[in-house]
Amino acid sequence: MRRSRKRVWFFVAPGAELLDITGPWEVLQHANDVVGRTAYEVELFGPGGPELRTRHGLVIAGVQPLPSKVRRLPEVAVIAGGSPATPLPEAEERLVRWLRQHHRRIPTLVSICTGAFVLGEAGILDGRRATTHWRFLDELRTRFPAAKVVDEGIFVHEGGLWTSAGITAGIDLTLALVEADHGHAVAMAVAKALVLFLRRSGSQAQFSSTLRRQERIPSKRHDIDAFVLEHLDEPLPVERLADANGMSPRTLSRWCRTHLDESPADLVRRVRVDEARRLLEETDLPIKDISARTGLGDVSTMWRLFVQHFGVTPTEYRGRFAVA
Repeated sequence: MRRSRKRVWFFVAPGAELLDITGPWEVLQHANDVVGRTAYEVELFGPGGPELRTRHGLVIAGVQPLPSKVRRLPEVAVIAGGSPATPLPEAEERLVRWLRQHHRRIPTLVSICTGAFVLGEAGILDGRRATTHWRFLDELRTRFPAAKVVDEGIFVHEGGLWTSAGITAGIDLTLALVEADHGHAVAMAVAKALVLFLRRSGSQAQFSSTLRRQERIPSKRHDIDAFVLEHLDEPLPVERLADANGMSPRTLSRWCRTHLDESPADLVRRVRVDEARRLLEETDLPIKDISARTGLGDVSTMWRLFVQHFGVTPTEYRGRFAVA
């Protein structure tokens, strides 16, 4: 483990998203707890001080004004959100001017969400890969054609530049920073301390296929799910599901593909895995019994499905998320 202490300066402006600030901030402070020392010395800067109102009204205290004279610059500068408007608000224009003057002497530059617009105005994105919140990718491309704006994941790392997608993606980016500094075990310990469901890699999409599917769930889905739950440990071929819901097998298959983007068999498997997950969290039943109760078959099948869906084994999942 590296013993050096890094200075990390967060730069914020009025109207910033609270999670753009507090998500990465908490990751670094939890990393300090895990390693048992101040590995990250974190400070907060803004256009004025000592308070700053975030987008949805909560006020953050302890904000220092931008330093006009700097004896020692930070090792990491985090631009925690910004405005996609043009021209930028005066508070962010001041930060742009500050970055133009100092950024070459800061080893690591980070933008969270729309903080990429501040970096773009400072000329820091020119010729480099970067990303931002999915709503503003096209705007970032248009505003900064010299940048290589990509939609390849929730954060992008190129040399000393790190940029992230929207809001919670800043947590994933900062965990990756911690891993680069202190190793995988420390980053995973921080993720556990934050009770993250999954620690996402940078290559994951900004919103998953599951979320896309949930946006368009019709009421019929709830009836099918309820029937599956009531008969979870029984055989559930498509013919039985179709009969229970007043459809032909072909109609049910077509309906599932159209509305849920999955087959009836996929639906049954998903409900079974979700119930197995709940039992792991809320009971001390042996994994063999949970596998039988949920109709997943033998333990090896359950292990394979958990690794496929969640990236961890049932035993690891229980160790991380079981209710005491």
